[in-house]
This record gives sequence, C-alpha cells and structure tokens, in this order.
Amino acid sequence: MNLPKFGENSSYNCWLTYRKIENSEVLKQYIGTFSNVSAIGKLPILSTALNELSFGLEKMLGISPKCVSSNNSGIIIGVSSYINTLSNDDINNLKDDGYIIKYYNQNIIISGKNDRGVLYGVFAFLRLVQLETPLHKMNMIDNPSNMYRMINQWDNFDGSIERGYAGNSIFYENNKFIKNKQRVQDYARLLASVGINSIVLNNVNVHYHETRFITKVYLPEIARLADIFRKYGITIFLSVDFASPIELGNLSTADPLDKSVAKWWRDAATEIYHFIPDFGGFLVKADSESRPGPFTYGRDHAEGANMLASALKPYGGVVIWRCFVYNCKQDWRDTKTDRANAAYDNFMPLDGQFLDNVILQIKNGPMDFQVREPVSPLLGGLRNTNQIMELQITQEYTGQQKHVCFLVPQWKEILDFDTLSKGKGSTIKKIIAGEVHPQEHCGIAAVSNIGNDLNWTGHQLAQANLYGYGRLAYNPDLSAEDIAEEWVRLTFSSNDIVVKTICDILLNSWQTYEKYTTPLGIGWMVNPNHHYGPNVDGYEYSHWGTYHRADLFGIGVDRSIETGTGFAGKYIGENAQMYNSIDSCPEELLLFFHYVPYRYMLKSGKTLIQHIYDSHFEGVAQVKEFKKQWLSLKAHIDEERFSNVLNRLDVQIKDAIEWRDVVNTYFYRKSGIPDEKGRKIY
Repeated sequence: MNLPKFGENSSYNCWLTYRKIENSEVLKQYIGTFSNVSAIGKLPILSTALNELSFGLEKMLGISPKCVSSNNSGIIIGVSSYINTLSNDDINNLKDDGYIIKYYNQNIIISGKNDRGVLYGVFAFLRLVQLETPLHKMNMIDNPSNMYRMINQWDNFDGSIERGYAGNSIFYENNKFIKNKQRVQDYARLLASVGINSIVLNNVNVHYHETRFITKVYLPEIARLADIFRKYGITIFLSVDFASPIELGNLSTADPLDKSVAKWWRDAATEIYHFIPDFGGFLVKADSESRPGPFTYGRDHAEGANMLASALKPYGGVVIWRCFVYNCKQDWRDTKTDRANAAYDNFMPLDGQFLDNVILQIKNGPMDFQVREPVSPLLGGLRNTNQIMELQITQEYTGQQKHVCFLVPQWKEILDFDTLSKGKGSTIKKIIAGEVHPQEHCGIAAVSNIGNDLNWTGHQLAQANLYGYGRLAYNPDLSAEDIAEEWVRLTFSSNDIVVKTICDILLNSWQTYEKYTTPLGIGWMVNPNHHYGPNVDGYEYSHWGTYHRADLFGIGVDRSIETGTGFAGKYIGENAQMYNSIDSCPEELLLFFHYVPYRYMLKSGKTLIQHIYDSHFEGVAQVKEFKKQWLSLKAHIDEERFSNVLNRLDVQIKDAIEWRDVVNTYFYRKSGIPDEKGRKIY
C-alpha cells in the first residue's frame, strides 16, 4: 500500500488534519504572533516538538515559522527550568510530563517539566490553534493524572491482529518486520498527540516467533522501533512467554523458584537492555486460557511475577502482570463456580506480596470487556499492590468497528465509580493515579484498535475511541461531551451542524448498541470464537463460564451472597449491599447480579420481558436515525469519509435488525409472553 503523508489525506490524518484557519481576523492575529519560534535546549524530544510545531503551523497558517535564537519573540518552547520568564509558581505547579501554555508579553510560552511535557504542550497548543482559541485564552497548566498511559498492541508477527478490525499490523508482515516504518512514526505522533507514553509491541498471547523477540536475533529490529517511539516520548514494552527458559534456553523447567530459571531471565534482561537501554519491561499473561505460568510448578502469581521483576530491577524495568486468570474449563451445570470471582480470588490473597516493580493489570470488569458489566472489585480491593486498569479500545464485543460505538461514556462511568476503598471519594480514577493507596507504579492501559487500513480504525468514527482514550488517560476529569466535540472539530469541521450531528451520534451510540444487543448487564449472547453477531446460547453450555441462565421463568445469574455465587460480596460496604439486593441493584446491571423472573416489574413500570422487547426495537430505530443524521451531512463531509461511515451504518442497521429478531424471538419462545405492543416477533 502506498502511504499518504500526513496532511495529504483526511482519513489518514485522523485528528491531526490541521485545516487552514478560515477566520481571517484570527488568522491575521496568529500569523502576527506565531511567525517566530525559539527552542531553548537540545533535548531529543524537543527536536520532535519543534518539528511538529512547524509542521502544524505551516498547515494551519500557511507560513513556516522562522527559528530564531532570541527567547523573547513569538513562540518560546523548552523545559521549564531553562525559561526565565516563567514564575516560580508556574514551575512548581508542573509535574512529570505536565505542560504549561502561557500568553505573556505578546509571546506564547510552551514549556514542560521535562521534554516529553514540552511535546505534549506543543500538541495541545496546535489543538488550541485548530479550535481558533483567542490568544488571551491560551493560558493553561495541565498535568497527567496517570503515570503509565499505555497502549497494548495485540499484533502477531505474521501480520494478523488478535481482535483487530482495521486491517493487518503496521509493524509485522509474514513473520518479518515491515521495512517501511513511516507508518509506525505516524502512529507514534498520533499517540503522543494525546499523551500516550508507553506501548507494548506484541500480543499478550505470545506465539513461537514473538517468544524470540527478546533474543539478539530480533532485538536489533525491536531497537529500531524503540528509536522511533523514543522520539515521541513513548517507552516500549514486550509481551513475553513465561515458559521462555524452556522454549529458548533448553532448560527443563520454567519454575520461578529454580535458580537456573532466574539466572536465565537475568541474562535475557542484560541482553535486552544492551540493545534498548530505556526498555520499559514485560507484559505477562500467565496461567490463563492455556498460557504457561507458575501454577504449573505449584507456585503462585507473586512468586512468578517477582522472579521476572528481580531480573529487570537493576535496569529500572517493570513487570506488568495481567489478572485475567480464570478456570476456562467450567461445567455449565455448576452454578456456584463463577468466572466473575476468579481474578479477585486469585490475587486478593497476594496483596502486598509483590515487589515494588510489579504492576497488576486488571480488566475494567470481572468478565471480558462486555458492553456493560460492573467495575472489577480488585480495583479498590487491593491496597498494597501497584495497579493498572485495562480497557479495550478495539471493539471486540461492541460491534467490531462495523458499528459505531463511542466508548468514552462507558469509560467515564468506570473511572468515576466510587469503590469506597478508603471511604467516600475512592474513585477508580484516583486509585489508578495512586491517590488513594500509595503506589510506586500505576496508571491505565488499553488494547489498541488500529491496523493498516487507510483510516487506521476501519470505521472512521472509531478514531474517536483512540483519541478519547488518550485524552482520558491524561485527564480523566474531561467529560465525554467535551471529548466528542473536540474530536469532531479537530477531525471534520467546526461547522455547528457537523459538530452537533456527529456528537449526537457518538454520545448516543454506546447505549444504542446495548439496547439492540444484550440487556441489563447480561452480556455475551454472541457467536463463539469471533464474538460477532447474535447467538443467545452460543456460550451457554460451553466451558468458558459465560452464562445467562435463561429458562422458562426468567434470566440472570444469581451472584448474591445468600443464595448465589457470592460475587456481590466482593465489593466494599454500601456497594456490596447495593449489588446484593435485587431492589437496590442498578437496573443496567440487574441481570449480572440477579436471576429475575420475566414478569418482574422494573422501575419504569415495564416487566422485564417487555423491557427486552422494547429496548431491541428502540435500538434498531435509533441506528436508522443515525443514518438519517449522517445523510444530512453529505454537503459537509468529503466523499471518502462520508461513504465510509454510510456504508458502515448500512451494515449496522442490518445487524441490529438481526440482533433484535434473534433475541426477541428467543425470549418470546422461552417465556411464551407476547409483546404488549403486538409487534412482529418471529
């Protein structure tokens, strides 16, 4: 594929389109102020920041700012300690990776505590310019909430992407590294523009070739990727196979307490850091879904993680250990074994036993990135362990980037959830920022949604999820509404009709998807393996532990303390009481926590079965409305992007109808209760 350059194709540019400023008065003011730029200092990322600044201003203003040596003319960029026009308060208010933008004495100062902060400040400044912000309002200090703001690539060396819906890998092809790395650099700048500072370069399910990424056969190429990301302030990590000493070292064991195994990992770490001195560390999926791990040797996760962490400790590296560990060989007839309990039961007893350079990576919910599930009780339960929360940008269970599903509202609900871990106000966003319980390392990670499709994400509107994740990772206090509007204005236009229409589609899309797929927190009901399309009993009698328990009388999983699996009791105080009672449980999670009769009356005055019928009809109607709204923008959107979204909406309407008919028919036949409104149910 012949790649465009940034600035040449709107689909490819994402939110860095940098359209020419149309308001002549604003343009004149900007040109007068931004014609000169001086960069103070010679740090590596500062050079990247200067290049990005020049590129963006040339596109938006039609001029290339002149680089001058004076630090009192036009735009001044540099690390805060080198800029004498900043006050002590300005400097003291900056944290690592934070930035300040200040309009002062007819100049614009863009500074950060470190050079990565300067780069973020430059991208934020260019954002302000694109939004035509008045000069006197270009005054802000912004510090990141999270230490780690990470992207997990589930890319495989053969070029495939596990749960990838936008083409193949931009890194690998046919078990080789892609030679032309321009697209990797373009990806780095997209990530840096929203504050991402870490990336895992390969799938957590580590296969034959990827296992060898930590050897000198592949490390020179991995180092070249590290060089690209380093320029944009992004540290690289690798997913590793826990059984590597057997696979690569000809050892007979991977027992974490075996001295020869520990030595093998120490030697591997030495070799990695020889090639990549600022290597971030390992991401590990162990004892999960047939992946090898310490359980094989009768050891626990702390013993496994600590052994790896000891190998990385001398170099400043960390081990990120995934908590997605559960028994995937359950018997559907066993109503007491509950996959939702698994992560909590495996890791809570180990709280405080991990080394300070081990971080537990915990999925946002106890199951698997469903359209609706409660927050994992491990987040807030753990008090003496480093934690990263894991989200999924790629839409595995939310339409696979064929359906529009803006996930920022979902993530906001998660981040704002109060765990009560240390009393009121112990929200998820504060826990992962290390503000509730002290942590050496903490933050947020998410599975990427990009591939080598021209527009990166398959569905043009799915770019908003990648953008929104980065913005929330940096500042979780931003609202979904503000993020949506910002993205639309940067990506498409500041035309009020365009902004209002696309924002309306985005902000209603998650609940719309929920309406025509799975009701009230029950989840799943998808085709096995690929997880696309309706199949109500697809997993119901499987060994994966993903049951809905529907019968002739009702539906839902009893997770109460008294009569169910006890999962509700994993929460703290009032939250446990709330979830445990069918009367106080939030209705959007009712079927996750309780088995509910079909004739149970909801707070809306509808029976449960009627709610199922109505929500599925409403969901289809809403997607049809999305198409009408999008068609109204034909005169305002370029043909390439307009057609992309229109074609995807046609697919979504077709699929939503299928979901509606399959689910409604299933429950009509199961319950024998007709739709009160007499609509056609097969």
